[in-house]
Amino acid sequence: MQAYTKTINKILIDGGVTIDLSEKLKSLPLTPGVYLMKDGLGHIIYVGKAKQLKRRVKSYFQNSKSHSPKVKQLVRHIKDLDIIHTDTEFEAFMLECKLIKEIKPMYNRKMKNPQAYTYIVIGTDDKMPSLDITYDPAVHKGNHIWGPYTSRSTVERAVQGIKESSKILCSNPSFKNSLCLNHSLGLCIGMCAGGDAAVQYNTIIDKVIALLNGTDSSLLVEMEQQMTEAAEQFDFETAAKYRDYIGAISFLNHKEKVIEFAAENQNIAILEAMDEQTLKLILLKGNRILAHTKLEYDQPDITHLQAVITSAIVDTFRGELNQAPAAITRHEIDEAQIIYSYLKSSSCSYIIVQENWLAAESPPRLDIAVDELLRIFLNAAPAHLYNF
Repeated sequence: MQAYTKTINKILIDGGVTIDLSEKLKSLPLTPGVYLMKDGLGHIIYVGKAKQLKRRVKSYFQNSKSHSPKVKQLVRHIKDLDIIHTDTEFEAFMLECKLIKEIKPMYNRKMKNPQAYTYIVIGTDDKMPSLDITYDPAVHKGNHIWGPYTSRSTVERAVQGIKESSKILCSNPSFKNSLCLNHSLGLCIGMCAGGDAAVQYNTIIDKVIALLNGTDSSLLVEMEQQMTEAAEQFDFETAAKYRDYIGAISFLNHKEKVIEFAAENQNIAILEAMDEQTLKLILLKGNRILAHTKLEYDQPDITHLQAVITSAIVDTFRGELNQAPAAITRHEIDEAQIIYSYLKSSSCSYIIVQENWLAAESPPRLDIAVDELLRIFLNAAPAHLYNF
């Protein structure tokens, strides 16, 4: 370690014993877990997670030009650290999310404000509905609402792109029957003056609603054509701008899929490898971890393992039958994002357990699903979603 050496000093830990922080860093394991950075008063100032604790934590103290000013400031205040081991990377993700919300460390708030959730709203009451961004959807009842989204800047970029590419970037939002300045700049179709442009505007808003609902991507296609035309004319600045707009809209659509996935409150069984002889079975209901257990396995005979997993699934999820799915709140979006992204990665194998499988005394379809899940897992194939 060459940089920030002045921060790696002898420090006081419980009982007044001195220890060199650099020695603590050397002793960190190459296993999953959560790390808690502390200041000189012992206050937790940052919580993070890692697939390999040693590599991740040591990276803070290595001289890297990629470190942001906030990270450099964080490192200057680190005087001690604690770690919490987890069996799997997924559990580290979930524990980090839980601890950040409970502890609210200073530097987690600086680097990612957990309250900065935004929503997109389109009014339904006005003759000329507006496309807006809000922090509080409760004051917009009866309107079309999408979110919550965790990045306001991305939402703003997406809305700006929709308005600009569709030429509804009106600078006279009160629509007082007079053409706005943006109309003369070619950014507004003139709905501010009423007439045919107002009818055209409502048609565009319908397309925006369909785009955000994921049912019609024609506006996105038009934006891609505008990007291509700009590139063909060597206007690379405009092409890059539309590329960023398209990326922002794609991000919003991804978030909507996350929210829909979480709102379904599904029964999810996950298998993750801990080592060559041990796996972890994690059972989720929506965003909640209901049970997790370590299982030993001995290839190629998986009959006993299949029976144990099937029994655990039935015993756990039968107690959750017929629970109505709850609407996802802003406080649950982070857990939903973790689960959705992890299931779509190649780090685990999983199945969605249908409730009608649990109703039978001897659920044959569940047996088939668990058998296939195990075979995929043991063959180290990419994660798949099985819906039989």
